[in-house]
Amino acid sequence: MNAVTFELKKTDRSTKARLGEVTTPHGKFATPVFMPVGTAATVKAMRPEEVAGLGAGIILSNTYHLYLRPGHEIIREAGGLHSFMNWKGAILTDSGGFQVFSLGDLRKITEEGVAFRSHIDGSSHMFTPETSMAVQNALGSDIIMAFDECAPYPADRAYVKQSLERTTRWLKRCKDAHLATETQSLFGIMQGGMYRDLRKQSAEEIVALDLPGYAIGGLSVGEPKDLMYEVLDDCVDHLPQDKPRYLMGVGSPDCLFEGVERGIDMFDCVLPTRIARNGMAMTSVGRVAIKNAVHERDFSPLDPNCGCDTCRNYSRSYLRHLYKSNEILSSMLLTHHNLYFLVHLMEQIRESIEQDNFLELKKDFFQKYGRF
Repeated sequence: MNAVTFELKKTDRSTKARLGEVTTPHGKFATPVFMPVGTAATVKAMRPEEVAGLGAGIILSNTYHLYLRPGHEIIREAGGLHSFMNWKGAILTDSGGFQVFSLGDLRKITEEGVAFRSHIDGSSHMFTPETSMAVQNALGSDIIMAFDECAPYPADRAYVKQSLERTTRWLKRCKDAHLATETQSLFGIMQGGMYRDLRKQSAEEIVALDLPGYAIGGLSVGEPKDLMYEVLDDCVDHLPQDKPRYLMGVGSPDCLFEGVERGIDMFDCVLPTRIARNGMAMTSVGRVAIKNAVHERDFSPLDPNCGCDTCRNYSRSYLRHLYKSNEILSSMLLTHHNLYFLVHLMEQIRESIEQDNFLELKKDFFQKYGRF
């Protein structure tokens, strides 16, 4: 029995956009959904209770970072990640694959796995599919991701083909190593770079394993957005209708709309929290750089069309003052707003699919938001 299940409820009449619901041991959440990222068991500048209060039913944490600090055995002793960080909803953990492959000269890939040196203290480690499963089992997340190789962009066809075939072999090892429980489900990851036929090959290989869900990896890694959308057009067609589809590492509003239109159910990205710490806000009329002098005497809300606590209680002038003064509250308030903005944007998207006017919402949003 799968710990995580998916119910497809409706498909948009004009696009591949769809409404669904994912059931996990820690509750249900509606799709399409944006998952706030809590890399090190914390969504930066937010208390877990605040994140839940925004309406988020699932967050993402990262295996690589938690393995290095504080260590998965400590989290196991704490009763698992939910207990450790006081998060009541669902948790998805990334396998650590993207992080170790991003280490460059600090790592070496073999068929066995990836040998790497910690970015924290330079200590030596080995991550294998079995290691990733053991760590994620200890973390106790609801959805665990397979250990995969994320090919860079650009990459030649021969390398990408070799890489995706290794990813499939690693996925089989992940499935064998994953402890069969009623509390966790393993998702596979499609690779294949920017090559449509290799994407199809990867999809066929991972779908054959009949997993509870599938992710699309290796996109939003530096390629032009138009190319990403072109590749994505084909990707979803090779994945089952009755399983959730997760586009990894994507979270700007334009990409959310484009992904939903192509049939994606789940998204995650550090973008809203990262840009908040840099004084940038997403609003209904486009991005706002709060440090700009134009906001110095602007006592209006950050976004007059937003109902979040930040917009209801604080002016642009005050937010600019906080940012210019390097006050911690700046990151807290802007992060709260950006996550509220995306969580509620996904609510609007779900409503538009239900009412069969998704394309109208998309057109209206793009006209108001402006250039990305």
